[in-house]
Amino acid sequence: MQATQLFKTGDIRTVDVPVPSPASGELLIQVEAAGICGTDRHLYKGEFPSVPGKTLGHEFSGIVVDAGDTGFTNGSRVTCDPNTWCGTCEQCLRGRVNLCANNIATGIHRDGGFAEFCAFAASKAVLLPKDLDPLHGAFCEPLACTIHGLDLAAVQAGEKVLIIGGGVIGLLAMQLAKRAGAEVALLTRSAEKQALALSLGADHAVGDEDAFRGIWPGGADAVVECAGVVETVALSPKLTRTGGRVVILGVLPQGEQVPIEPFDLLFREIQMHFSFLNPFTHGRAAQMIASGSISVAPLISRTISLAEAAEAIATPPLKGEVRAIVVPSAN
Repeated sequence: MQATQLFKTGDIRTVDVPVPSPASGELLIQVEAAGICGTDRHLYKGEFPSVPGKTLGHEFSGIVVDAGDTGFTNGSRVTCDPNTWCGTCEQCLRGRVNLCANNIATGIHRDGGFAEFCAFAASKAVLLPKDLDPLHGAFCEPLACTIHGLDLAAVQAGEKVLIIGGGVIGLLAMQLAKRAGAEVALLTRSAEKQALALSLGADHAVGDEDAFRGIWPGGADAVVECAGVVETVALSPKLTRTGGRVVILGVLPQGEQVPIEPFDLLFREIQMHFSFLNPFTHGRAAQMIASGSISVAPLISRTISLAEAAEAIATPPLKGEVRAIVVPSAN
């Protein structure tokens, strides 16, 4: 079969490898769809730690073709929660499983979903409806991470919430905040993504700080940063009202530093939270995707084959692109 593997920083290729043999407790999954995440590009650039020689792809879903001794049935459609916590370290025992010291992340530490087939732990697979659009299952993982961020933001009905960043995480966060009953603004320079946000229910879409302040001069109750850019992380508390809160969902390169003003955060008592991974949220995400309560079809910018995956990861996303989906069955 073919798989897209990262051999070292700057060296990503689609190569022929054997079809994996699932161990006891694992499923063999025929991958239907796998999303290209910003983290995949960080991995390619060496900006996020990983194990060399592994198949990338941590946002994927597919069909079970060998259920083995797991209790699943062949032909089931599943979404794959890529994080396997150890369950015994200090953080796991505190319930902070996303901070597990021994986490094994599929697509980073072990072979992932940019492949025709993937052997995957049945304990981390969640059923999806058989009639679900195959592409939609690839959004469960980013939605699960976004749900955790919105849980930390603790958005209340009637609040004003600013989402910074018009990528897939930002547009998912915008929809979750609207479902919570908030008035929501999205800030992105992209006119295409502003229009998309408005079509998905955003109350406001703006391109810069001045335009935002023209809407809410006093700032937002909660700001959710989804762009993963130094400038927007630094900007987030400045756009938060006194007594408000910030959640950083965007991923910056390892070693990057952001200037903040502690005096301002102190005297305005701004809370800053950082959201990592998807603790106990993947099942919730799968239910929302299955029910259609979160709209993901408009977030699919293009579908590509495995042969095109390496180049797509190694280059910046296309102008206005939200999510490119790798479809291994495509020619």
